Amino acid sequence: MLFSACASNEGGAPADSESTLSGTLDGAGASSQDSAQQAWVAAFQIENPDVTINYEPSGSGAGREAFIAGGVSFAGTDSALSDEEIAGEFGSCVADTGYVQVPAYISPIAVIFNVEGVEELNVDATVLAGIFKGTITTWDDAAIVALNEGVTLPSAPITAVHRSDDSGTTKNFSDYLGKVAPDVWDAEATDTFPYPDAKGEAAQGTSGVVSAVTDGTNTIGYADASKAGDLGVAKLKVGDEFVSYSPEAAAAVVDGSPAVEGRDATDLAIKLDRNTTDPTHYPLVLVSYIIACQEYTDAEVGPLVHDYVAYLTSEAGQAEAASSAGAAPLSSELSAKVATAIESIK
Repeated sequence: MLFSACASNEGGAPADSESTLSGTLDGAGASSQDSAQQAWVAAFQIENPDVTINYEPSGSGAGREAFIAGGVSFAGTDSALSDEEIAGEFGSCVADTGYVQVPAYISPIAVIFNVEGVEELNVDATVLAGIFKGTITTWDDAAIVALNEGVTLPSAPITAVHRSDDSGTTKNFSDYLGKVAPDVWDAEATDTFPYPDAKGEAAQGTSGVVSAVTDGTNTIGYADASKAGDLGVAKLKVGDEFVSYSPEAAAAVVDGSPAVEGRDATDLAIKLDRNTTDPTHYPLVLVSYIIACQEYTDAEVGPLVHDYVAYLTSEAGQAEAASSAGAAPLSSELSAKVATAIESIK
């Protein structure tokens, strides 16, 4: 899927200014960013008609691989670069120069469901872990019933839908379950779904999971909240309360979480606090990053990447993502750090 857009400066070029940018910019990665990328692209096209930006929502793992190989000039990823990836080389970057990794899209992960006769559903991390690991297999299991007083749950098999591709959404989902329900979810947080032998269904990309849950019977899955549509969305137990996702609750978790230790100043990876018991927080959240070079081997690419990333992380770009995809805007403190990091792109 290709999106056309145009690059701009940090806050977007004024309507009466004439853009001098031209060229083509290719990116790929997180499908969670799909709705936001479409909105960013559409807004850019108005300001810079001589620039084309193509973004393929191929998944976080595929995006990082393409960027590392030099196949794209920037990547979107819900899973921050690993230490092993950082230790290698990036194909589009000048040798011995750094990289930039900045948060661009903050969104809750929705637990979506399509269960016959059920309009509202409460879950906690232990139940979710059991469902997706395959140890809880029917909707009237006692553990689910105990969380849903007054709800008639069918005596029917659960079809749990997970991602078949390498996915940052999967890594965030797995990270949450591993930290909050470690006695059940004993796998490492990885982009690959860690229990492939569990009964359920695998689907490609965010859209694939949503389609499988929608078209199936007595199904449950996980997806970026912007894609939940008309499906049921479970409430998640945080502390002593069951809470619905919201951009504000997702942003609260991010603001209360520390940076990943040992990274360069231009790498703003965040270590999310999944174990919060504050019901104003929604800990099943993803932070989707943009990865770029500090200096490109193709000198004409640098200004395009700089201006595009500066726009989508600007106040205007974040407002566009909030409006079109329900994303949580970057806080003012985080925005300032992001702007500083982006200035190094050339």
